[in-house]
Formats: sequence, structure tokens, C-alpha cells
Amino acid sequence: MRAVLQRVTQAHVQVDGQVVGQIQQGWLVLLGIGKGDTTEIARWLADRCVYLRAFADDQGKMNRSVLDVRGSLLVVSQFTLYGDCQRGRRPGFDAAASPELAKTLYLEFCDAARSLGVPVEQGIFQANMQVSLVNDGPVTFHLEREAVTVSKSDKSLG
Repeated sequence: MRAVLQRVTQAHVQVDGQVVGQIQQGWLVLLGIGKGDTTEIARWLADRCVYLRAFADDQGKMNRSVLDVRGSLLVVSQFTLYGDCQRGRRPGFDAAASPELAKTLYLEFCDAARSLGVPVEQGIFQANMQVSLVNDGPVTFHLEREAVTVSKSDKSLG
């Protein structure tokens, strides 16, 4: 699972010209789900996003979490984070999860972040969305936790 976090002073997402999610201070989270990702990984990544200390304290140091600053998350699904651009001229998406798995884990991620006390706004899964933001800093992070895959030969060991 991959997330690109952009610290924002405001952000919103539109579908068909209508705002479907918006926040003020917090994280815009672009979330990609890969094959083999699990609920455990979604919860781990949500925890990382909520508790990452990258907001300024009174001395201007990155020492506060989104919880500490009473911020929010705007979570936008983005399967293109699993685009492979190493060969050819068109990205390949073989590593991206199926839409069914991706939607389930996208919602798990959002629910996990909410359960940690952060307001969460969302885009619409699989919609053509327009995302607007004011990047604060700019501060942008890439968080990732790959699914552990077990090969057929490894299965006999466990």
C-alpha cells in the first residue's frame, strides 16, 4: 500500500463539478492499493498518517501530528501510484489491486483513521476526480508498506 501525503492548508475534491470532500489544515492522502495488501496494512498506514509528526510546533519544528493540530484527512484513491513506467511508453498496472479489493481496503483505511480520532473526508472511488490543494510548506511524504507475498515453495514451510 502506498500513500503520498501532502500537508495542506486546504484541499477539496470534485466529481462532475460538485465538491464531494474538503478539508482545511491536514493531509491530502493519495492512496494506492497493491495486490496482496491487507486490512492490517491499511490500519498500519492509517496509524502512520495520523501520528506522523510533520506539523509545526510553537518553535516552528515539525513536532505535531494531524491530531495535535486538530487537522483532517482528505483521502483520494489513486491506483496510478502502482503504475510501472520502467518499460515502454505506457504505464503498466499489474501490481495494482483489483477494484474490489482496492475499494474494500480504501474504506478500511478511512475507517481506521476515523477510529483514531481524525475527521476524514473522501473522494469517490473510481470516479474521475479533480483535486485542488494549497500545499503547506510544501511538505510531501511518500509512505509505503508492501504486502509480504509467500511463494508456493514457502507455503510448505509454514
